[in-house]
Amino acid sequence: MPKSKKPLLPTPAEMRLLHALWALREATVEQIVNTFPLSERPNYKTTHTLLRIMETKGFIEHTVKGKVFSFVPTVSESEIARMSVNRLLKQSFSGSARGLLVNLLESETLQSSDLNEIEDLIRKYRKSKEAEEAPQ
Repeated sequence: MPKSKKPLLPTPAEMRLLHALWALREATVEQIVNTFPLSERPNYKTTHTLLRIMETKGFIEHTVKGKVFSFVPTVSESEIARMSVNRLLKQSFSGSARGLLVNLLESETLQSSDLNEIEDLIRKYRKSKEAEEAPQ
């Protein structure tokens, strides 16, 4: 991970490439470019430049295989998701998870199945916390 006081988050363009790399696990620039549909395919040189920038930020690393660079992610999807949520909490909700949840619930994007799944996750989380805190 980058060694700065405030952890960096990938830009939207970097996130597109990270998603491709997470799916491929290891890939050359050409392989990454070719994962996108033809109509959305990024330029090869732009992609290579972005990958080199992402490497300086600590999101990926490369090895040389013959004449080709092969890139691998050094951050996981869950790590980036956690950092993104933490940044969103701090910037938009003053650190309040309750504020984030209320806003999510009031948005009209949640389906009944989503609510049921969230309720199940909260129950499971509470049970695991209670089990951890129970005297042995």
